[in-house]
Amino acid sequence: MSYLLGLTGSIGMGKSTTAAMFADLGCAVWDADAAVHRLYAPGGAAVAAMSAEFPAAIEDGSVSRDALKKIIADDKTALARIEAIVHPLVAADRQAFLAGIETDIAVLDIPLLFENGYDAEMDATVCVTAPAHMQRARVLERDTMSEAQFNAILAKQMPDAEKRARATWVITTDTLEHARAQVQAVVDAIRQDMPHA
Repeated sequence: MSYLLGLTGSIGMGKSTTAAMFADLGCAVWDADAAVHRLYAPGGAAVAAMSAEFPAAIEDGSVSRDALKKIIADDKTALARIEAIVHPLVAADRQAFLAGIETDIAVLDIPLLFENGYDAEMDATVCVTAPAHMQRARVLERDTMSEAQFNAILAKQMPDAEKRARATWVITTDTLEHARAQVQAVVDAIRQDMPHA
């Protein structure tokens, strides 16, 4: 049985980069966002159910995230209905991943880890953080994100300070070298405590 490490952090904190650092140290990494992309892709497990519930969200045989955003904006009940379809499929994807791995540590990259209570299923948690000015600059460098969209996403996420307070470990991604050293320290600490290590 792998040690389950929940990885979270607000938008622009460097979570994907940090997840890759765990992978470099021999951890298996499951990414919730990537799972949703697989489910929404042509032939994905969510396409038929979403097509039945939200026909306007289907484009070229896949679920369009842009179309979903419009649907959610126009219909206050849409988000809960989308989540009722997608969350069980994401959970099944996660279980399939866990059943197929043989590494000592499994890192589960889940943006809403604390918000949705998934931390209760983990052996420990990591919160990735960065100074607020760095977070804002990283997000607004993406051509796909406006300041208003960034602020709207932040408003939906648990505040960074609260995530840090709840996490077992906090990794600050101010520089790649600093982040890598902290990831190594977390992996070392887990492996030292493992009974079979």
